[in-house]
Amino acid sequence: MNRLLSTPVMGFAAASGTGKTTLMVGVIQQLHQAGLRVAAIKHGHHPADPDLPGKDTYRFRQAGAATVLFAARERWFLIQELHGREEPTLEEQVHILRGHDIILVEGYKNASHPKIVVHRLASGPTSLHTQLTQVVAVATDDPLWVSGLPQFSLADAPGVARFVRTCFNL
Repeated sequence: MNRLLSTPVMGFAAASGTGKTTLMVGVIQQLHQAGLRVAAIKHGHHPADPDLPGKDTYRFRQAGAATVLFAARERWFLIQELHGREEPTLEEQVHILRGHDIILVEGYKNASHPKIVVHRLASGPTSLHTQLTQVVAVATDDPLWVSGLPQFSLADAPGVARFVRTCFNL
């Protein structure tokens, strides 16, 4: 499995509202319970405030991520204001997070790391799994969707976590 800077990285890619954050939180919990040191990266397209109850970054930390990094055009945190500078690349963020057993990424769907595509039937048809590189699995609530990839239920965080561990021999 491809790794950035020798740290295992697995992405979760989907349209907004499909359940990727909920699935990722469940996977973080499972990996944390298995004794792994997990970091989470959330890529956003708008400013956000860190650690507010109900926000994704807060939920990742509550799930057991040892480190949570949010990146957006205007700012990123492990808190550092960018003052007009460009946001760090995924590779730069992975370098900052070295020392973790695995890094889970929400967003950066066009970057070159393995990804799990998340699809909700109510969101309509999707071909995201054919548009992105390095898609290794699909999580969906559509029992009729066939992709030729390993497929998991949206509610199967334990199964997805086992798959992620197998991908990286963790």
